[in-house]
Amino acid sequence: MGELAAHFTVSRSAVSQHLLLLEQAGLVAARKEGRNRYYRLDPAGMGRLRALVEQFWTDELDLLAADAAELAGNRPRPGDPAPPR
Repeated sequence: MGELAAHFTVSRSAVSQHLLLLEQAGLVAARKEGRNRYYRLDPAGMGRLRALVEQFWTDELDLLAADAAELAGNRPRPGDPAPPR
């Protein structure tokens, strides 16, 4: 973990807390050898995260497309008579 923490401006303790959260979320796996802990990405957890992100963006893009279609449907077309006031 010390090697990893050296790349960040936060404390080793903060990096350790973040890694613990990632481990609890199933995104990384850890193994302990003596005083050292070695981390690796968990492919299954990363696959679940990717699926969630893809689904989120699919849902959001569907909503955006529906909103755009609704706005386009409400917009007057060239040559249409002006709405009454």
